[in-house]
Amino acid sequence: MKIGITGATGQLGNWVVQKLKERIGSEYLVALVRNPDKAKKLEIEARPFDYNEGDGLEESLKGIDSLLLISGSEIGKRRIQHQNVIKAALLADVKRIVYTSLLHADKSSMSLASEHMATEELLKVCNIPYTILRNGWYTENYTSGLKHAVESGVIVSSAGKGKISSATREDYAEAAAVILTSEGYVGKVLELAGDESYTLNDLATEVSKQLGKEITHKNLPESEYAEKLINSGLPRDLAKSLASFDYCASKDELFDGDKVLSKVLGRPTTPLREAVKTSIENHFVLL
Repeated sequence: MKIGITGATGQLGNWVVQKLKERIGSEYLVALVRNPDKAKKLEIEARPFDYNEGDGLEESLKGIDSLLLISGSEIGKRRIQHQNVIKAALLADVKRIVYTSLLHADKSSMSLASEHMATEELLKVCNIPYTILRNGWYTENYTSGLKHAVESGVIVSSAGKGKISSATREDYAEAAAVILTSEGYVGKVLELAGDESYTLNDLATEVSKQLGKEITHKNLPESEYAEKLINSGLPRDLAKSLASFDYCASKDELFDGDKVLSKVLGRPTTPLREAVKTSIENHFVLL
């Protein structure tokens, strides 16, 4: 059985490859990436794969039994890109597609949701068995920015008191590996989120506790937060998107209490305290 992983050199894809190696070994894995040379460090077969080049995808998918379609990173282009992949998978006789969607995509007001839902609908009518992984937020979306928060003493957002049920990329990657190598998930739509739910006030409290330095959370209106991000150097469209995601979080759109992810994993998801500790160890050292 050959498993193809799109975006295998990306942050999530890299973790998926490692988890699949642990479960079934390297010889059954294929990295589907824009630049195969960059995939050499994965030590698995690599084939060229660009979501935008619909005509060239079928050849790269030949012999692939199960395909992990990690959603593209280009917001606004993903519907067409994913359609290209699904069409090529059908022509290449791929037996199964596992797709990374968005938590509660069918109910979410996030701008990301519409493209995910369009892809989900394509999967449901393409005649290829599928599994949809509606992944919640990555804990790293917050912990990767802790260095700046520590330097300034403030975590700034427009997430208010919204509860966030995030999990680490490693958690989501392991779940994808489990599902790709297991029976029983065909046709399922899985809402995947962390066991633990927290606010950004809680995050600030945890960081303060671990560092012995007071870190606070400052909530701003969505438009004001977007302007702050723009002034920090982010492109306007990206800044506005990030602020809007936070505002959606303030309405508990990133909350889920069903613990489906930990059931798939057969273990608890990574606690916030461990993710914070890892970020502190990896990104900076305090005197």
